[in-house]
Amino acid sequence: MRALLSALLLASASLPAMPALAQIPFLTPDSTKESLDIGTSTSEIAITSDFRGADLTVFGSLSNTDSLLLAIGQYDVVVTLEGPRTDATVRRKERLFGIWVNRLSMSFERVPESYSLAATRPVANISTPQLLSELGVGIDFLPLTPTGYFGNAVSLVDFRQAYRRLQQTHGLYQHDTNGVRFVSSSLFKATLRLPANIPDGVHVVHAYLFKSGEFIAEREMRLRVVKTGLEQTISQAAHQSPVIYGMFSVMLALITGWGASLIFRKD
Repeated sequence: MRALLSALLLASASLPAMPALAQIPFLTPDSTKESLDIGTSTSEIAITSDFRGADLTVFGSLSNTDSLLLAIGQYDVVVTLEGPRTDATVRRKERLFGIWVNRLSMSFERVPESYSLAATRPVANISTPQLLSELGVGIDFLPLTPTGYFGNAVSLVDFRQAYRRLQQTHGLYQHDTNGVRFVSSSLFKATLRLPANIPDGVHVVHAYLFKSGEFIAEREMRLRVVKTGLEQTISQAAHQSPVIYGMFSVMLALITGWGASLIFRKD
């Protein structure tokens, strides 16, 4: 009996300690994982008749980073601006009976109309090609998925390279391997170049964080590019009322031609 009472007293003495043990916080892998946040200098870009391109500044901050790895350059940041996605077609010209004609073509589904990139160093040196292709980071690693059937005569690699080359020639695809700079131990600034022919619509800013070649975190935010003034009115009329817009264009051309003939006619 005395032994039973001693056991009950010992059990009751240990009960108050159980809630205290339950309140001890446990560290999880996610609690110390690096993260990043971003913000832009503007949420909307207005395109006017004298728009010749602009620079978009993206500010960001890092959290839970290793100061030693940061000091020796083991952290990399890549910031991209992707334009509205649409289907694109690439055509190959061949000489037929002395005339250059379009013989072969290939369409890619939902590719960004514009793509600007800024990074701490060349993207190919940040991580492996396989990981960059999975993330779609970098002009050379954007997923270009063909639509429809394509036979053996059509080289998928050639058409992909041709599409990238055409977009870069037109200034719609561009990159700056020194476009991201750390302004402090936890703050960085990225500068993205916006071309003069940037398409209007909703663009998406992506920020990727890498550590020693390993993908750590990603953030994104949306940015709107709009046409203002007369350009916006003409663009809306062409898309919303194409028949009326076409008739007005023909009438304007006729009136302009008739007026020119009256001014410059010889008596």
